[in-house]
Amino acid sequence: MRYNKVLMITIAALSLASCGDHATLKGKWKYAGGIYDGKKEGSTEGYQLERTYTSKAFEANMIEANVEPQKFQAGNYELKGDTCIETETFSTQPSKLTNVGVHYHYQVKNDTLTLKAKLPTGMEVEEYWTKLK
Repeated sequence: MRYNKVLMITIAALSLASCGDHATLKGKWKYAGGIYDGKKEGSTEGYQLERTYTSKAFEANMIEANVEPQKFQAGNYELKGDTCIETETFSTQPSKLTNVGVHYHYQVKNDTLTLKAKLPTGMEVEEYWTKLK
């Protein structure tokens, strides 16, 4: 009887813990390169791409010296296990991904965020973002 009670409490606690969204990508991240359909690309030259994540949303900006930052993308995200579901709600470029939830496998290791997915367009991507202090 005691064992069953402990087991039920443990299961209930684990269920409650998994219900809340405890993990976020909150903070500012700088693009550090990626792999696109098997082709490795380095970081951008002459400008910087940054993403700022809140607890549920993100905004991406292009940063150039002596120029006002330019917002080029925004949206919402949700973390579920090792999956980051991003839904772009704004893009300065025509995009087939606007209002489409893209499921990325994500990993944060040290100060690097890795986002990996096969996009609805068929392109396979793996992007690296470094956390800014």
